[in-house]
Amino acid sequence: MQASLDLQQAQREYQLHALEGLLAARRFLAWQGRLVLPELGQRVVEIGCGIGNFTELLLDREAIVAVDREAEFLDRLRQRFPDHRNLQTFKLDAENPALRQLRRFNPDCCVALNVLEHIQDDRQALANMASILSPGGVVVLIVPAFPALYCPVDRNLGHYRRYTRASLARVAETAGLRVRKAFYFNSVGFFGWWFQARVTNVEVHPPAQIKIFDRWIVPWLSSVERHLVPPFGQSLLAVLSRAGDQPASDG
Repeated sequence: MQASLDLQQAQREYQLHALEGLLAARRFLAWQGRLVLPELGQRVVEIGCGIGNFTELLLDREAIVAVDREAEFLDRLRQRFPDHRNLQTFKLDAENPALRQLRRFNPDCCVALNVLEHIQDDRQALANMASILSPGGVVVLIVPAFPALYCPVDRNLGHYRRYTRASLARVAETAGLRVRKAFYFNSVGFFGWWFQARVTNVEVHPPAQIKIFDRWIVPWLSSVERHLVPPFGQSLLAVLSRAGDQPASDG
């Protein structure tokens, strides 16, 4: 039991370190925003909000309900954005049926960026997300792609898995969702992650590596992939809708 608690604490500290490191990766965060924000409505539930790296991009929305299972992360988020009346925070686990209480906010979308892989029962988490949506609402995900890339960094981050389009579609279907859109992105990151998984076996992302990638790779890579969607990537973006809903637009 103590060993399990120690592992959870170590993973929590590593996750916090990773989230803080991403604050410096402004170009990468902006790239994610350009991909995700057009898919979202005005009443957003953000699952696994962390310390608010993506929440910052949602502050112009009508309502943001930011959810995380780590109280420390939520404290940091509230410190960063203290004066936004459209922002509410809740300590909840996406696997827990208690998440369904958030349907009272009438959300038109749920967004979970690099979160689903941290959840042991991803089917239950997706079913809970689906249950709180208004008719026509969507679940928008970014998840790490390709199980072959799983490496010590994934383990230290608390990742249970990486996904393919097919594996994500299967778990979505069992949760009562269908894939409206799904594509890989960050093709250069695919090779970088493969190198870490198969050659270096590093335990943590070197901060210098993140800075180099953000400054020199992201600007031209995001531009290229805007026009040419790669057949593989380090990450997978998916837009899911409830199986019985008729989408307003497929984008």
